[in-house]
Amino acid sequence: MSRLHTPTTVETSPEASRASLAAVARSLGSVPNLFRVVGNSPAALKGYLGLGGALAASSLDAKTQERLALVVAESNDCDYCLSAHTYLARNVARLDDAEITANRNGTSNDVQAAAAVRFAAQVVAARGHVTDEQFGAVKAAGFSDAAVVEIVLAVALNTFTNYINEVAGTEIDFPVVAARRLAA
Repeated sequence: MSRLHTPTTVETSPEASRASLAAVARSLGSVPNLFRVVGNSPAALKGYLGLGGALAASSLDAKTQERLALVVAESNDCDYCLSAHTYLARNVARLDDAEITANRNGTSNDVQAAAAVRFAAQVVAARGHVTDEQFGAVKAAGFSDAAVVEIVLAVALNTFTNYINEVAGTEIDFPVVAARRLAA
């Protein structure tokens, strides 16, 4: 059971969040619990959707964005986001199980994507304090300065959702996938 109120419908959400949540419903066909929990704060929902929209328009393709979401969710032990992004990786980005497993392990079966996933895992583990060698490796893999910024944006956005779901105890409304909770 969630520790934060999860409105049951768009109509029972705070009035200032309703239009944004209705747009989510039109886009996704439903409003996942995460959005309804974040919608408790219209300001937080606006910021989350704004950053998500910006990331969607970035140079990172949808597959890479899902790969990054998976490694961040695994790194932060967030079952909600791991469940949601495993579902999205399979059904929207069309990643296979071997790729999803690789992503959760901090790599990829695609050479360039592996550099992005590894870098994202390093950013999470080091809380941004990556080494020159780690930074150089993602650049050497062909990622521009803009793409590096976008990888960090993906880490930050996914970390926000990981943290809010863990703080809230958001009820998982996707097929459940549990983080391995490996010691760092």
